[in-house]
Order: sequence, then structure tokens, then C-alpha cells
Amino acid sequence: MTEHNWYLCTESRLEQQFTNYIAPFWQEHVRLGSFQGNADIRVSYAYCVPEQAKQSVLISSGRIESLLKYKEVIYELYRNGFAVFVLDHRGQGLSGRMTVNPHQGYVDDFQHYVDDMCHFIDEIVTPQQRGALNLLCHSMGSAIGALTILQRPTQFNRVVFGSPMFGIRPALPEWLAKVLIGVNRCANWLLPGSSGYFFGQRDYHADDFMVNRLTSSEIRYQLFRNLYAEQPEIQLGGVTPQWLAAASAAMWKVEQHAQQITLPALVFGAGEDTVVDNKRQQRVVANMPDAEYILVEGARHELLIETDTIRQPVMKCIFDFFSREF
Repeated sequence: MTEHNWYLCTESRLEQQFTNYIAPFWQEHVRLGSFQGNADIRVSYAYCVPEQAKQSVLISSGRIESLLKYKEVIYELYRNGFAVFVLDHRGQGLSGRMTVNPHQGYVDDFQHYVDDMCHFIDEIVTPQQRGALNLLCHSMGSAIGALTILQRPTQFNRVVFGSPMFGIRPALPEWLAKVLIGVNRCANWLLPGSSGYFFGQRDYHADDFMVNRLTSSEIRYQLFRNLYAEQPEIQLGGVTPQWLAAASAAMWKVEQHAQQITLPALVFGAGEDTVVDNKRQQRVVANMPDAEYILVEGARHELLIETDTIRQPVMKCIFDFFSREF
């Protein structure tokens, strides 16, 4: 196998890299746009295509995320010769909301996410694509990505699932989760002044770095929170019972049909993840015919914004995986 010297950003120079390289790159090379998805919801997207690109990567991001949060990852992919495509899932980021309160995480059915992804591929990605199309997924985006693969099994060359949401924590029995979701939906409907959130959820709130569950990298965490403070329109809070019901159905479908995800898959689990259920994650991946599972010890949920010691080996593995010829 050919040894690659991949370009990667570093924590020690990250603020300088954002100012001197990533910000100008974003202005000069990244094209932004939107389309009207199902139920006339606006779906925002971005893409960039280097002149010598030989392969393409479609990013399926996690819950609460915006494509703006992926500037470092997109810049690295571009610098390493990949055409990059990313959309903001409906209900979050720069895309349109479906509830009066824009902070509520809401969707009726994950199929709407999949429909948006397929429309994006057909109308935006395919005309600009260079070489094979790979799929890079994080968390909720992994459930969406897996469902898209099940619907279009020959669309992608390879897939990377990072901290995939194939199960969430706390890992409740299916019957109990359904009861809680049902009770909460009734309470939201019957009680005047109800928040509309699932029990214990609330509007966007920026946790202090010392108590965050997402990353051990203080600089990357702070850049993420600064972005959301500077652009409050991309802020998103907790989930509604409708989203939880849709997520539960989506995860069940992925688990039941995991053996049909036959393309080469590289799956990273975060050893210190307190967001998704690693046991269920491993059970699902074990049923994928051509999947390699790597548990990243010491990592929190967001591998793509972790410390260099965790993140750089993961990114190198991703680039190597997407670059394999066979």
C-alpha cells in the first residue's frame, strides 16, 4: 500500500490556520446553496472541488451540527485532494426548521433526511463529483447514512461511520422507551404551556469545557462554541418525543438490515462515549459483511474535533481507507 503524507491541522496552530488558511479557503473555494426538500423545508449545503480531485466525499453530520462546524475537516479533505459535499440536515444548522421554537430537535421520520440526501446527490453531488463517491458519517449522520445505503446500495464506494448512532444512551429496553415517548407526547399535547421537548430537554445551552461530554480538545471545543455564539441561527437544543420516536424506528431498521450494508465500512467507536450506546453499535457492525470496527480508547463522542493524539490517527485511517483502490 502506498504511504501517504496527509495534510492535517494541529491544535497548537489551529487558530492561526483558521485565520490564515481556512477562512480564505472558505471564501474562495466553497460554494454554498440550498434546495427545497420534502414539505417545502429549505435544505442548505456546501461543496468544494479541487482541480486534481480523484475521489469525492459526502459528509453526513450529527445532530445539532452545521456544515460550518466542519470547516477544519472540509479544508483537510480538500487539501488532500478530495472533492467534498455536505448538507445541513433539515431542522438544524443553516437549514429550515419545522417547529415554532427553532431550538427543538424535530423530525417525523428519518426517511425525510434520506430523501434530502438523495436529492442532494442527484441534483448537486453527481454533476460535480470526481471519481468514486465515499460517505463520511458522524453520530446521527451514521443512522441517516446507513438508511441511505440501504435505499441505494450501489451509490457509494466506501463508508466511514464515526461514533455511529445505532443506539443511544441511556440504553433503555425498547418497550420502556416507547412508553416514555408516548407519555411525553400526550403530556405535550394535553398540558397548557408544555415545552414540546422530551423530558429533561431544553433550548440550546453551551456547557463549560470542563463538563462537556463531546471532546477533550479545549481549542476545538471553544472554536465550536464560539461559532454557535457568533451565529445563533445555527443553535439547536434538545429533542422532541417525535424525534426520539423517529430515531428509535431508524435505529431498529438499521439493526434489522445491517447484513445488507455490504460495501467496505470502517467504523470508529469512542471509548469514553456517553452519548451513543457502544454495545448496540458493536452488535450492529458485527452484522455488516465487510466492516472493520476500531474502538478508540480515551476518545469522547466527537472524534473529528478531538485532541490531536486521538484525532490524527483517526483522520489518517479515514484518508487511507478512502484512498484504497480495492
